[in-house]
Amino acid sequence: MSSYDFYFTRLIYDSGDWDVDIRMPSNVLNSLVEYTTLRVDTVERVVALSDPKMLEAPFCYLAGHKLVQFNPQERRNLERYIRGGGFLFVDDCNHDIDGIFAKSFEAEMMKIFGLKALKKIPNTHPLYSCFFKFDGPPNTSVELNGWGDDLVHDYLKAIEVNGRVRLLYSNKDYGCEWDYDFRNKRFLAVDNTRFAVNIIQYALGA
Repeated sequence: MSSYDFYFTRLIYDSGDWDVDIRMPSNVLNSLVEYTTLRVDTVERVVALSDPKMLEAPFCYLAGHKLVQFNPQERRNLERYIRGGGFLFVDDCNHDIDGIFAKSFEAEMMKIFGLKALKKIPNTHPLYSCFFKFDGPPNTSVELNGWGDDLVHDYLKAIEVNGRVRLLYSNKDYGCEWDYDFRNKRFLAVDNTRFAVNIIQYALGA
């Protein structure tokens, strides 16, 4: 039995670029230690989506900029993980609803879960109030920097199973927003990783 309540698992997938925002996990893990009483493994774990070990993870993260084209084993594990009660946070590093990552990832979700499985979630969703209080998904500084679609996305999408979000999908590029040394949080007026704490607390059933 694990001595940890939480560990962060980044998923490798064969297509695209999965190894983005390298400092983000340690920053988020530091926030969990700082704000919660969870017993946290502070070392990021990196596991292939095709590896059955990912099915044991309490939380998984998948991100990238490029084409997403899962192989058959990756699709099987992803579906099994989501339907079996896992939690996957997917972040589009392009912050672009018409970009290659967004279009190809959403096409994969349609193949696996059906045409209408991935839906916008309301800004009143418990995700936004389960720990810190938010009026909806916090904006990121990268959304209006002239790259991507140059829009602020005022919603997140999700796939729900039995009334619970099991896959949370963002076009807001939170990974890039949170990709700094955790010690630099002291320079922020408001710690922008607080929303990551909400995501993880919700994932763990808060």
